[in-house]
Amino acid sequence: QVQLVESGGGLVQTGGSLRLSCAASRSIFSINAMGWHRQAPGKQRELVATITKGGTTNYADVGEGRFTVSRDNAKNTVYLQMNSLKPEDTAVYYCYALLANGNPYWGQGTQVTVSS
Repeated sequence: QVQLVESGGGLVQTGGSLRLSCAASRSIFSINAMGWHRQAPGKQRELVATITKGGTTNYADVGEGRFTVSRDNAKNTVYLQMNSLKPEDTAVYYCYALLANGNPYWGQGTQVTVSS
């Protein structure tokens, strides 16, 4: 089991930046992969980015090269740096963790709102 706590969401203007944080309650060495999904009103939840415990990253097209996922093992934290934000990025962003035992976990989400 793992608890995930997201932070860093908020309101920004178009072109601005945010860094989301996801703090895990256990060593992320024991987590196969972590990352971020988002869900906008009326839309399906979609992948944004993931990072494995080995450091391999994966980005969905929705990021358009503007997002970077990283981790700090000492802090048991994964980050999502979002630059050049657009109104289309407005969504609830959810942290995700896939444990080695195959069990997935989700954070409660953090709201990102980009004003036009």
